[in-house]
Formats: sequence, structure tokens, C-alpha cells
Amino acid sequence: MNYNETLGYLENLGKFGIKLGMERIECLLKRLGNPERKIKTVHITGTNGKGSVTSMIVDILLAADLKAGKFISPHLLKYNERISVSGQDISDADFAAIITSVKEAADNIVENGLCGQPTQFEVLTAAAFLYFHLCNVDYAVIEVGMGGLWDSTNVITPVVSVITNVALDHTDRCGATVSSIAMQKAGIIKEKVPLVTAAEGDEALGLIVSMAMCKEAPVYLYGKAFYGTEEESTIDGQIFTLHAGDSYNSEYKIRMPGAHQIKNASLAIVAAKLLSKQDARVDETALHTGIANTLWAGRLERICRTPDVILDGAHNPDGAVALRNALDKYYPGQSIVFIFGMMHDKDIDGVIKALIKFKDIVYTVRVGNAGSRAATAEMLADSIGKQATATERLGAAFKSAVAAAGTNGVVCVCGSLYLVGEFKTMLLQEKKQCY
Repeated sequence: MNYNETLGYLENLGKFGIKLGMERIECLLKRLGNPERKIKTVHITGTNGKGSVTSMIVDILLAADLKAGKFISPHLLKYNERISVSGQDISDADFAAIITSVKEAADNIVENGLCGQPTQFEVLTAAAFLYFHLCNVDYAVIEVGMGGLWDSTNVITPVVSVITNVALDHTDRCGATVSSIAMQKAGIIKEKVPLVTAAEGDEALGLIVSMAMCKEAPVYLYGKAFYGTEEESTIDGQIFTLHAGDSYNSEYKIRMPGAHQIKNASLAIVAAKLLSKQDARVDETALHTGIANTLWAGRLERICRTPDVILDGAHNPDGAVALRNALDKYYPGQSIVFIFGMMHDKDIDGVIKALIKFKDIVYTVRVGNAGSRAATAEMLADSIGKQATATERLGAAFKSAVAAAGTNGVVCVCGSLYLVGEFKTMLLQEKKQCY
């Protein structure tokens, strides 16, 4: 298959939806020669922050002059973003070749009655493992797609595992309670593999610690074994001090704003320090340089000024709280003009309650690249109230939002990473220039 044919193949698989379970991915990887067993990995899950932590760890490894792979989801603009090595997304040619190889293996196992048709995410997961093996990476940092226990990435025994946090999201798949979601996240804990986590509360943390104890996995808990304290913070970045153990107190600079990113950076640094126990190349210089290099698209990302235009993929109440806290911190006393779109299967009311204040202005849109999952602009506007205007087109919403904000205001595009991706695509197509 060429590149466009692989995209068609993946889109066709996407129509079959999400099917959690391990039988198909295990069968597919076996047919491919189990490439996931031939690479060293770091495994990351969590309700929020796992993409940021994944990118931070990768940048630390790259600063140590190591060849590092990264697997993330979803993508914003192209499927290629999901699979990268040494900071470079997989090329169109390599992507087509890898997906073709995986498709051939998938067709073989289906034709021979070994298992059912692998899902789109399972095909992408297998492609990532195969590509990382063929590239001979030193480490691959793997972000869980959903949950953990039954996620297709959960076929690895990593060097270190990370659970960023646990909150309500994907309740239709992972359970309707914090404890049921925590059970899914805890599924990535492996025998005697150290775990780094910032999970909180007895309902989540108690279960995670119990699982770790059963598997003799050492636990490094944010707020107890280590923590970060803010020194300086602006929309352009932050300085914080990481405190770990009795004697480690080191100042770090990060380019990602928001108090939650200090916690994410602390998790990434401690995970990398644990990895350094078996790889001396991951030294203090790599920790400081790598974490200072990380930028992560669609997470409090300012792409324009006059007015400031902020993109954020927050799509659950906990993510919305973090976003609102950051907006209030960096733009105190200002009303925010939102361009807002969500999936109908998310906690729309919970996000609205956490995010939108009475003085804000909201233009709601239907996310155009999310199919039937997207909530209508009218539904979102009705949920918000009189301060919201349903808008048919994203471009029109942006034009209205910029006018409403004025040159000194703030426009925030949020509610879904799919919306962030659609917005970025729109800017590229219209060749709008920022700064």
C-alpha cells in the first residue's frame, strides 16, 4: 500500500470502534515476531498528563544522546505523529511500509481463524513496536491508549511504569467509579518494576499501592517520595524546584505553563532517574536539558498574540479544572472567549461547570473530524446558557471570538483534542500567521 491507501485502511478500521482486550494484539504481535519483547520500554498511563509526561521522558532520553521512540494518541494533524524516533515523526514512506507489514500479518491471522480482526489502535500499536525494533531504539516510551489493563499497549514489561493520576473519564469503557478506573490504570503495574505516580485519594491510590505491593513493585509517590515547588511561572514557562528524598533539591526550567505541568515534570524526572540506575548516560545534565526542551502541542499552547490564542485539549472535569486555574493565573481578572467543542459521550456538564464563568463568552462548534461522537453546537450552547452562541463553522467562530476578545483579550479553543487538531488544520489551510 502507498501512504494514501494506508490512511484509507486505517480509516476503514476506525469504523469498527474500540474493542478492549488482549487476544488480538497478542496474536498479531506473535505473527510479527514479538517485536515488543526486543526493545526496552517505559509505560505511561493516567487520566490526564500522560502525553506530557511521555514527551518529557523522551526529551530527557534524547538529551542523553539515546535513540528514543515515542508512541502517543491521538494525533492532531497526521497519523505519523503517533510514532516517532529521535524527535522525528515516522515518514510517509516508512509509515506506509510498516502499516502494510502489519496489515499482512493481520489478514493472515484472521484468514487462519486465529482471532478476530485487529482494531485500528491495535494495528497502530503493533506498527509502533515493529518500527521501534527495526530502528533499534535504545528505549521506547509508550503511552496507553485507554485505561491500561486491557489496553493493547499492555503487552510490555517496562523498565519503569508511570500512572500520572486517576479521575473519571472513559466511564463507558473503564468503569463509572474512580476505583474501577484505578483498577484499569493499575493493570500496567508489572512484577518488581518500579512505579511512579501522582494518584491521590484512598479510592484510587489505595488500590494502586495494594496492586504494587502484590507485585513487589516499588512505589514512588508524588507528595511523599518527591514533590515540586513553583519558583516562577508565566504563560511562557516555569521554574520549579524538585525535592526528592532527604537531600535532592534541584531547580528545573520547563517551557510548559500550568501548575499541573510542574507535577508532570516531576513525575517524568523521577521516572528518568529510576531508569538512570541501569543506564548512567541519563545523567543530571540530560534531566535538566531534556525537560527544558519539551513542548507539547495542544496543552496550554499559545499560538497567537493580540489577542492571545490558547489551545488546550482538556476534555474531562479534572482537565478543565487545570485549564481554568491556569487561565485565571496567567490572565487574572480577564474574561475568556471560548471556542468550545466536545464529544457527546464525555461529561459535558462537568467540564462546563469547571471551565466557564458567568462573564465569559462562548462560541460552540461541532467538532468536524470526530464523526458521530461530536456533540452539536446547539446542544453545547443549550448546556451553557445565554452566554453561548452556537456557530455553524469553526472559521466563523474564530472570527467572532477574535472580535469579541479584542487585541488585549484571550481566546481559548478547548474541549477536545480533535477540535484542537481541526483548528490547527484550519490555520494551516488558510495560512494564517501568528506572532
